[in-house]
Amino acid sequence: MILKFNSKATQTVLAFSSLILLIVIFSILSPNFRTYSNMKTILLMTAVNGILAVGITYIIITGGIDLSIGTVMTFCSVMCAVFITKLNFPVPAGLFAAVICGALCGLINGAFVAKLKLPPFIATLGMMNVTKGLNLIISGTKPVYLTDVKGFSNIALKEVLGIPSGVIIFFIAAIAAAFILSKTILGRYTFAIGSNEESARLSGINTDLWKMGIYSLSGIFFGIAGIVMASRLSSAQPAMGPGYEMDAIAAAVIGGASLSGGEGSILGTIIGAFIITVLTNGLRILSVPQEWQMVVTGIIVIGAVYMDIARRRIK
Repeated sequence: MILKFNSKATQTVLAFSSLILLIVIFSILSPNFRTYSNMKTILLMTAVNGILAVGITYIIITGGIDLSIGTVMTFCSVMCAVFITKLNFPVPAGLFAAVICGALCGLINGAFVAKLKLPPFIATLGMMNVTKGLNLIISGTKPVYLTDVKGFSNIALKEVLGIPSGVIIFFIAAIAAAFILSKTILGRYTFAIGSNEESARLSGINTDLWKMGIYSLSGIFFGIAGIVMASRLSSAQPAMGPGYEMDAIAAAVIGGASLSGGEGSILGTIIGAFIITVLTNGLRILSVPQEWQMVVTGIIVIGAVYMDIARRRIK
């Protein structure tokens, strides 16, 4: 147990040190990076990816994966916009619909994995394509604008003590996720399933039921991310989504979550999300082409996964 704790703490410290190093390097290379407006941009960029990363951390800890993150997020934002603008539902009802849609998508993914015994990769790949198609069908392939909905943009952009409300939502979601993971039975069972699912089952844990619950909980976070994204853009963009899964998974892995299951923390994931955003933002300010930004991100993900494998071999 002591070795595990030290390993986990070391991973978090290394990730945080890497974040500080990136901030220092980009601040030296470009004065525009350290401006207040850019710091606020980084926070807003991290809010959406951070909420997604927090959600998938649970799934990764169980030893699973979810490739439908981005399209489910977009599906939730589209449904929210449709309920509000086309069905004339009150804003709270639209927000609730977005969260419920996320939870249902997660529940379906969880059922495919737990009950039908499909590999998480295949199950969520199917969900990615289903929601990608539904986003285009429901929206008519056009953005659903929310500019006329009074106060909707305030959900993500209203500033409280100089901090955008979307960022506050991100931190509240992260705190709630950390509490659930560390202080509740769901959190304990999440680690138990990821460490050794068969042992967890033999000890009396209904692993199928809890796995479905974990995927559903993650879907709730994806729904919240969809709300923040829609509020930030004042619209639901049906073509958005693909690509977000890479950044979210990268954030969790960089933060110490093991793709083999059984390890991970919300704090590490938050640090990982900021690393991805700072890296993307810094490269963009330095006018590095987007294709090279993708190359750098991919290399970092591969490096993080290799480090996880190396840690497990050392153990």
